[in-house]
Amino acid sequence: MTAEMSKYGAWTSEEVVTPEEEKICHEMKPDIEKKAGVTFRAYIPLSFRSQLVSGTNYLVKVYVGVDKCVHAMISQALPCNGGELTVTAVQHPKSASEPLIPFDN
Repeated sequence: MTAEMSKYGAWTSEEVVTPEEEKICHEMKPDIEKKAGVTFRAYIPLSFRSQLVSGTNYLVKVYVGVDKCVHAMISQALPCNGGELTVTAVQHPKSASEPLIPFDN
């Protein structure tokens, strides 16, 4: 957990993915593709923001080819509640230069 993440309810700044977020992104790829309505040939997690609430929300930027990215909102329940991951919203296509800004679909 980053120092910024300790601010309950606040989003962290955009950071390069760590192995933990990369694992989450790959685990959720089928759900992200389903919400985007696209099967991605390229799929490289780049950056993320997180928000500590009653669980953790992740906002991730994943490179999907030729200056195109997908932004995905992923919620993770607390470990005591099973730690289940859910894709709650997706924005696609986004350019690689667009910042991660929290959104709802």
